[in-house]
Amino acid sequence: MSVPDNEHGFTLLELMISMTMIVVILLIVGAAMRLGLRSVDSGEKRIASLERFRSSMNIVEAQIQSELPVQTQAQDPTGKPVVFQGDSDSMQFRSNFSLWGNQRGYVTVSYKVAADQWGKQDLYVDESAIGVADKGQVKLFEFFDRIYFDYFYKDPNEEKGGWTEQWTNTDSVPEKIRLHLVNGNREMSFIIPVRVRDVTGNTAAFAGAKQ
Repeated sequence: MSVPDNEHGFTLLELMISMTMIVVILLIVGAAMRLGLRSVDSGEKRIASLERFRSSMNIVEAQIQSELPVQTQAQDPTGKPVVFQGDSDSMQFRSNFSLWGNQRGYVTVSYKVAADQWGKQDLYVDESAIGVADKGQVKLFEFFDRIYFDYFYKDPNEEKGGWTEQWTNTDSVPEKIRLHLVNGNREMSFIIPVRVRDVTGNTAAFAGAKQ
């Protein structure tokens, strides 16, 4: 008895073609899933990076805006204690905003730009207080081509002020501080106003300001 044509089984060639198509479909689906997972992971990392950047900027702004006109441990070349010390790579001042959030009174805040093993620059902050153990440095920003500060001062009797990368007054603080974050041709600058003046209530002039 003969078997009708529509009841024949699959030939070996048909099975091989079917299996090949299934494998191709599985590969496409797998690649799409991997791409989707990488996209999700990349998005999450970007969000985390932006959140960390925002948190770091909040710390810098809060500590600068909470600066106090109190002498620090730093001294000028004559040995006189200074209220604020700053250059392009570092700052030191007193602030009543603690990085750790549970420190009463004021703390001495120190910012420092340092190079990493790849030749990039990172920005660190640490703080100290009388009777409190130093808790070490905290890295705020990392992997930039350059990080630097400059400082603004305007004399009350002058129409224009100027920016300088070296603050030289012992009894005064800058009117504004600018943080620069540079990567390649892209530079981000953040201007942070200082809410206090010097210990006498005035602002002393400084030398070498850039117009």
